[in-house]
Amino acid sequence: MAVAAPAKAGTKRPKKQKEWKSPDEGQGKLAAMMLSPTFLVLVLVIGLPILAGIRQSFYTSGGLNANGFVVEGDQWAGLKNYTAIFQGSTASIFWQAFYVTTFFTVVCVIIEVIIGVAMALIMNRAVRGRSLIRASILIPWAIPTVVSAVLWKWIFNANGVANDLLGKQILWSTDGIQAQMAVIIADTWKTAPFIGLLVLAGLQVIPEEVYEAAKIDGSSAWNSFLHITLPLVKPALLVAVLFRILDNLRMFDLPYVLIGKGKPSVQTLSILAQQESVNTRYGPAAAYSVLLFIYLIIVAYAFIKILGADVIGDEARAQKKAKNKKSKAQRKIGRSVARGDTP
Repeated sequence: MAVAAPAKAGTKRPKKQKEWKSPDEGQGKLAAMMLSPTFLVLVLVIGLPILAGIRQSFYTSGGLNANGFVVEGDQWAGLKNYTAIFQGSTASIFWQAFYVTTFFTVVCVIIEVIIGVAMALIMNRAVRGRSLIRASILIPWAIPTVVSAVLWKWIFNANGVANDLLGKQILWSTDGIQAQMAVIIADTWKTAPFIGLLVLAGLQVIPEEVYEAAKIDGSSAWNSFLHITLPLVKPALLVAVLFRILDNLRMFDLPYVLIGKGKPSVQTLSILAQQESVNTRYGPAAAYSVLLFIYLIIVAYAFIKILGADVIGDEARAQKKAKNKKSKAQRKIGRSVARGDTP
């Protein structure tokens, strides 16, 4: 039997090659440590109030006992606050508010997307006074919603500018379709620049050579918009639309200040919950809020799953991780071949 010869004295063993590590490896703990204060604040500011609201929806406040005396403190009610919403006259009020909330969301978002994309295309063009145009378009977005509602309340006053321009005497603040139109116009003026700003950010990363090549190939401006602009700005546009949908679903301050309370045509779920809270019915108010919260979650989840909105950059990170993994595997195979190892 052959015996391996002992290694000669002074012979150095070959050093083991170090494994290549991705630049992104080892940064997860650092990122978590740096973001932990932010997460803690979010838990305190958002998480705890949500849990408190869910808890309150299972209780009732006040009321009278069998002897006719006022009951102090919260009393356990179970699911009574939820079942009461879908019974009797309360059900019609709830479904009316649900319809109004959904109606405002769908109509406002569609109009705002069309106008916002148009604003972005205008701001992206190299024209004279482009900086002034951008500043003027973004001014409505910088104005607080309550201030914007007060401004539009003056415009839609019986003796306001809107009636002077139309030449008619329309009572915009009364219950009806005219009140809904006033809210839609004011919300579009206020928030269409937000969509325009995000779409503009997507437009500015598109190379100009792409449009020049399409123009040389005989593509019209409309075809370039459909097949170049829209696909490339889709990620930014989807995020903007999702934010606007969630913002409109919880609409409160604009119709409340502009039109007022007690108007079924503009009473959203947020206003309905606020009215219950003002009347010290905190349990039903919390139940309305929880139902609205569930509605928001369902809409956001469906939007992300159906349209594939990459809200937090998971898709980009997954692609980068797969690319790094592939490069690492290729380098490992290359080292094996260099050493003469049999694959």
